[in-house]
Amino acid sequence: MKTRYGLALTALTTLTAALALTTAPQEARACGGTFCDAGPQAMPVDQTGENILFIIDDQHVEVHIQIQYDPNTDADKFAWVIPLQALPEFSVGSEPLFQNLLAGSVPSYLLTSQSEFCGGSGSDSGGTTAGSSGTSGYDPTSGESDTDGTGGPDIVAQATVGAFDIVVLQSNSTPELMQWLGDNGYQQDPNAAPIFDEYLKEGYLFAAFKLTTGVDVDSIHPVVLEFDTGEACVPLRLTRIAAQEDMEVRTFFLGNNRVAPRNYRHVIVNPLKIDWLNLTNVAENYKEVITMAVDALKSDGHGFVTEYAGVSGVVSQGGLFSSSWDAAPFVGAEATTVVDTLSQQGIMECFGGFCSYFHPLVSGLLGEFLPVPDGLAADDFYSCLTCYEGLIDQDVWDAQLFANAYQARIIDPGQRAVDLLNAWPYLTRMYTTISPGEMTVDPFFHENPQLPDVSASRTSQRTFLCSGDSVVRLPDNREIFIPQGQGWPAFIDELPYEEDIEETMQ
Repeated sequence: MKTRYGLALTALTTLTAALALTTAPQEARACGGTFCDAGPQAMPVDQTGENILFIIDDQHVEVHIQIQYDPNTDADKFAWVIPLQALPEFSVGSEPLFQNLLAGSVPSYLLTSQSEFCGGSGSDSGGTTAGSSGTSGYDPTSGESDTDGTGGPDIVAQATVGAFDIVVLQSNSTPELMQWLGDNGYQQDPNAAPIFDEYLKEGYLFAAFKLTTGVDVDSIHPVVLEFDTGEACVPLRLTRIAAQEDMEVRTFFLGNNRVAPRNYRHVIVNPLKIDWLNLTNVAENYKEVITMAVDALKSDGHGFVTEYAGVSGVVSQGGLFSSSWDAAPFVGAEATTVVDTLSQQGIMECFGGFCSYFHPLVSGLLGEFLPVPDGLAADDFYSCLTCYEGLIDQDVWDAQLFANAYQARIIDPGQRAVDLLNAWPYLTRMYTTISPGEMTVDPFFHENPQLPDVSASRTSQRTFLCSGDSVVRLPDNREIFIPQGQGWPAFIDELPYEEDIEETMQ
């Protein structure tokens, strides 16, 4: 019997509310995403949901978690607890890696159009035009045991990792664990107690995260957990406490072969349920179709859809790492030289009173070690540090700590991201929606080299007939007749949302 080493999706602050352990004043929401106008090329749109990356190397499992948060959350109210069945090694992850994973593998839907030749001079046939095609895409991103002497849970490990202070707890008592969490600022929901009981009986540890003193939420970064043995698993049971209906979950896998769910069903979506004539709204339609497909009778809410499976080279390495990034020049540096040095390294730029940042953590790092004085705009301050030298908080500035943070949060994770993409030739991306009542089984995943590639690009072609009607040829070559002036047929009773529901055995 294989031991389960995984972490719950409560590792994402969007889902921390499900554990009822966050003290954030309101539910966190997914951030990020790109919106694109319709045009002649398939393009990505809003990418929401919870994103986790797994690297499976024999029995070694590496898990990268993108932490999504409400930007209005106060830093001192940000708290996060995840269950673990083994003590992992913690490190800082790369936010640009998730951005590039999302952009490189986003499913896209493209409808090209042509006209049937109806006589007359010249030819009206062939070719895609921006005016007659609708396109869109949808990403439908240790220590020894100790106690505080009060009889509370054992502190198995305690460390600062990037912007987070982490304490790993071991306990045999739910009241004892919840008391410790409450005493240390983790607000709780009594409804979580039975779920804690369940996990404690299974021998789980709990890792409690808080932002380090002086760190704001814009310094939040992904975290990496490495386990020496185990399987890729996303325990969902704890999230059912307060999870939203049809919560979106997206998993990425880097390895040598395609990955599939082991105990969940693999669902193939019926392309006839996509509204090919209204692709500008494909985001809403796509999620609805996926939800209905994974809720089909043979899947019962326990299914994943493969959005992409193929070479990992689709993921750009741009912005992940640069050989010009170097922490050494900051050791012993004067505060007034920091922005100039960062600009020389190509990771930010200030010009004409405006600053641009080429890594999502740079602005947070500056705010932590060179906070903007009251009454000043950030761009004004960082554009001319020498102009405001007398206002710089020298008690906060620490050149050595800044260099250490730059190395640990930006340089090292960036180099690691590049190494992972170079080391692993295959990427699998899967997606599902799941509701609290369906969070009764934890999904496990395994490699299956017999499974085929899955393209992220879905292209159909519409041919306008001389009668004014049209025919749409789907990617699988099925043809749908569209009478003049009518939209995409609903197929409400005729066809299911799922094309097929599979069990993928190892």
